[in-house]
Amino acid sequence: QVQLVESGGGLVQPGGSLRLSCAASRGTLSRNHMGWFRQAPGKEREFVGAITWSGGTKDYADSVKGRFTISRDNAKNTVYLQMNSLKPEDTAVYYCAAGTRWPGIRRADYLYWGQGTQVTVSS
Repeated sequence: QVQLVESGGGLVQPGGSLRLSCAASRGTLSRNHMGWFRQAPGKEREFVGAITWSGGTKDYADSVKGRFTISRDNAKNTVYLQMNSLKPEDTAVYYCAAGTRWPGIRRADYLYWGQGTQVTVSS
């Protein structure tokens, strides 16, 4: 059983940056691929990006390529989502998830989910 806790969300102006963290409060992330998803009000939860258990391969949604970067530190049991050049349309609740399937672009690829952290991009 893996329990995930996201942090780092908040209010940021357009063009700004935020770094989200996803830590395991129980269990280990080192054997799991990790994904980030987001859900805006009234919309489906959508894939943002994913990283393999080793960190050697990453995948991103087209909407965030070149702006968002996923990384992980298995020694710290933590995964990060660095978000730069933020836009109002990036406003959403961001979720991290752990699973064993790759490529992990579907919600069904993940077994464990965090509670989410709110990101609001507004001037």
